[in-house]
Amino acid sequence: MALCAWSLSGGAQQLITGIVKDGNTGEALENATVILWKTKSHTHTAHDGSFTLQATQLPDSILVSYIGYESTGYLVRSGETDLVITLKDLPMNLSQVVVVSNQLLNQIMKVDLAMNPVNTSQDLLRKTPGLFIAQHAGGGKAEQIFMRGFDSDHGTDIRLSVDDLPVNMVSHAHGQGYSDLHFVIPETVENIDFGKGSYYADKGDFTTSGYVNLKTFDKLDNSLVKVEAGMFNSVRTVGLLNLINENIQEKRQNMYIAGEYNYTDGPFDKPQHFNRVNLFLKGNRWINDNTRIGWQASTFSSKWDASGQIPERAVNENRISRWGAIDDTEGGNTNRTNAALTIDRYLNDNASWQSLFYFTNYEFNLFSNFTLFLNDPEFGDEIQQKENRNIYGMDHKYTKRFLFSNSDLLWKSGAGLRYDDIKNIELNHVFQRTTFLEPMANGAISETNLNAYTSFEWRKGKWMINPGLRFDYFIFNVEDKLQPATATQGETAFRVSPKLNFFYNVNDHYLFFLKTGMGFHSNDARVVIAQKGKEILPYSLEGDLGLIFKPLRGLAIQPAIWYLYLQQEFVYVGDEAVVEPSGETQRYGVDLSIRYQPLKWLYLDTDFNYAYPRALGMPKGENYIPLAPVFTSIGGISVRLDCGLTAGLRYRYMKDRPANEDNSVVAKGYFVNDLNLAYNIRQWELSIQAQNIFDVKWNEAQFDTETRLRDEIEPVSEICYTPGNPFFLKAGVKFSF
Repeated sequence: MALCAWSLSGGAQQLITGIVKDGNTGEALENATVILWKTKSHTHTAHDGSFTLQATQLPDSILVSYIGYESTGYLVRSGETDLVITLKDLPMNLSQVVVVSNQLLNQIMKVDLAMNPVNTSQDLLRKTPGLFIAQHAGGGKAEQIFMRGFDSDHGTDIRLSVDDLPVNMVSHAHGQGYSDLHFVIPETVENIDFGKGSYYADKGDFTTSGYVNLKTFDKLDNSLVKVEAGMFNSVRTVGLLNLINENIQEKRQNMYIAGEYNYTDGPFDKPQHFNRVNLFLKGNRWINDNTRIGWQASTFSSKWDASGQIPERAVNENRISRWGAIDDTEGGNTNRTNAALTIDRYLNDNASWQSLFYFTNYEFNLFSNFTLFLNDPEFGDEIQQKENRNIYGMDHKYTKRFLFSNSDLLWKSGAGLRYDDIKNIELNHVFQRTTFLEPMANGAISETNLNAYTSFEWRKGKWMINPGLRFDYFIFNVEDKLQPATATQGETAFRVSPKLNFFYNVNDHYLFFLKTGMGFHSNDARVVIAQKGKEILPYSLEGDLGLIFKPLRGLAIQPAIWYLYLQQEFVYVGDEAVVEPSGETQRYGVDLSIRYQPLKWLYLDTDFNYAYPRALGMPKGENYIPLAPVFTSIGGISVRLDCGLTAGLRYRYMKDRPANEDNSVVAKGYFVNDLNLAYNIRQWELSIQAQNIFDVKWNEAQFDTETRLRDEIEPVSEICYTPGNPFFLKAGVKFSF
């Protein structure tokens, strides 16, 4: 309900305490926002729904808001404490979002997910404002990621995680930071936490352009079964089953299991035979009033055939169709199994401790042929990249809040360990998957990252100042199995990353921010050894200046300008087993995110992202960064009617961008539209999804590559591409129980 203003003053300073609950179930609401009306100081509720605020003038009023609930105002008089505030649940909408600190975008993400449900891991990534992806290996390989003027390849310059479990693979067979999110079942994702830049003390390696953390549900409101089928022999089945009955839930325990099966032949002349199976188990239990443990386990297996990247001339000369292949034996298989244990210990109202322990077993086997017959005119250039590894890790975080007479301080400190044991990592020259020709690289790698950080959030009046400091120490060891007489080689490296961020709340509708910080991106262990430990943890210097504001209840806008300098980067090219120096780079640009909900059933969203990426120390006109995005935009319009009908029209646009250093070769841009329709009646949902509804011809992944066809005397350097999906239609039915 709306709050009334008045001019009463006086009264002593007082701690206001209370608890926020769901008005229907009585369940405590964690992370609800509580704002004092006069001073604009605010806090968020703890795990048990409790909150504490320092009031300097009483009487005063507080505003309590939480996504999915109606905001509520409460008048507090002198002497009042231990308040009990109940919120009425409502469908998620933009008016429930409040402009406080840096929480706005993550609140908006919940509204985005509610208004635009997702069905693939690609959809999840595209939800992150400014993040663009491309797929170029039959759907089984990790996506190519673009963000803030970076072609991050498969994750080199962006940190990805799921429930804080790291996804990026260091010293991977195919590329540094390789991040395959296909083990995530989209229906299990509750929210997406993200941040651009390297301004976060608790985020370390790969957080150059930013980070994305997918948060899965801790509990299910209901179970569901979904079946989808569509063109190109595509079938997908999903099931989520709540394993806890009502009586057990009274003991504050939850557990569910989820499974997914995916198959498609794709539009290619040779069927992809793409298979993927996912299983996921998650649960949690309160041991006592102050301690909760959580556990999860997942396993994922995928195998596929691929038609690879094809040269433009092969299609133009009618050697193959747009959906054909020069080498149709590409493809691969991969497996990942995760196990994680979390312990949340709430020491008192103002202090808590969280611990995460995790283990991952990972296998990867990929067959590719990028240069065709360039190096081997007889058998071709097909390569096999293969590895298997175990990852052991833990992260610990301590949080303490201090209350002063007219300000408060939130202190966060943590430490972590990650150890990657890569038993075999290979690059082999092969013929059509079946014949081994020669080894190109074969080794074993162990890599350890020890880290610690501390940060403060000091709030006084309309200001919040957030300094932070992070320490990372790496130990690299590499064994070359092709030279058994050579001893295992090792190096160490250390990086200190300071952060300093400022936030100023003008009022309930406007928030200015300035973020500054240093980040870094680790290099492949084989680069570390090749460079003898020099310049192998290149740092970044970054800054963001922006504004978050809600001029209307249903309108949220965030413009920002940013700058990023990257010191030096040596890139290990896993396809060729060589190290390529790329030198210093700088990028600057503008981001703009807009969300508008003029009516409760109508939602519009759009993100515009411009970047100017250039290599430093190179002549003008020869300093372009190949494949770095210049301008991208993603958005759409969604309708959700009371009768059960929902509809969403989405678009994504990427502008032409340089494919080489002098921009003489251009990767073509594209504009693609997708349509989603669904109708809900009681426990049933019928859905139709149409991708590329205008059936435009577009190239998804594109590279300037030197290739040679079998009958060619001289090689040709030109764009090689994977064609983007044509018009694709699938229908589904879902039953919730």
